[in-house]
Amino acid sequence: MNGCAELVEKEHPCLSVRAQCELLEVSRSTLDYEVVCESAEDLKIKRIMDEIYLRDPCLGTRKIVIVLARDHSMVVNRKRVRRLRGEMGLWTIFRGPRTSVANSTHLKFPYLLRERVVTAANQVWCSDITYVPMPRGNAFLCAVMDWKSRKVLGWAVSNTMDVALCLAALGMALKSGVVPEIFNTDQGSQFTSQEWVQTLQSLGMEISMDGKGRWMDNVFIERLWRSVKHEDIYLHEYGTMAELETGLARWMKHYNHWRPHAALGGLTPAQAHAQKEPVAEASEALQKAA
Repeated sequence: MNGCAELVEKEHPCLSVRAQCELLEVSRSTLDYEVVCESAEDLKIKRIMDEIYLRDPCLGTRKIVIVLARDHSMVVNRKRVRRLRGEMGLWTIFRGPRTSVANSTHLKFPYLLRERVVTAANQVWCSDITYVPMPRGNAFLCAVMDWKSRKVLGWAVSNTMDVALCLAALGMALKSGVVPEIFNTDQGSQFTSQEWVQTLQSLGMEISMDGKGRWMDNVFIERLWRSVKHEDIYLHEYGTMAELETGLARWMKHYNHWRPHAALGGLTPAQAHAQKEPVAEASEALQKAA
């Protein structure tokens, strides 16, 4: 109902502001509310904590406070660190007792890749979401990657971290007309939602999900986040969503089609993805030719 506050006319000839608020069922205090942009200091702390998380996702708030003071001369208390990390959607990875019960309305699927040998492109795709620091708040990036070739098949950015973001990235990936055998994600609410699960199942994909707290189960796309942030996002500090999308489009093209990948024997992800024979064999042939 807060949107109705815009209908209140402060100079109405007949109805007082209070009377209008009562008729519209809005709080009088909402009329004086002004959106407050995030402080430059909070944005700086978030960026540094994001870099710390990429380096070691196992640090808790106590150790982050120490690292901020030791390496960046920033005195920040635990309460503030906890609040900012919550806004960023970052959670410490640790092994502990099972203290929570999964939401019964969210479907969970087993991890199918632990002993599976992936030999060619389009056998397995994976997806994940990461936080992107912006001057006036948070943005989120979702990508869909081919497990074997490391090629980014689709991506999308948004200022909200919901399933629509993930479906947009998936839609870009599916434009190739290819559907993988298995699709792997973490157990985030976007990927356990009914809309996401039904979309994958309707396309005939097997669904695989990382174990809880097991970021290594989706390590290839986690490595992508480190690359895109250190090589593009942190360097350019995009000010708007349009600038972010343009910059990411440029970087993704550079990553897929120009930069050689050591794990692929010097091939680019796009070259490896286009190979008809297994990528490992193509890499060996390239090394012999060199």
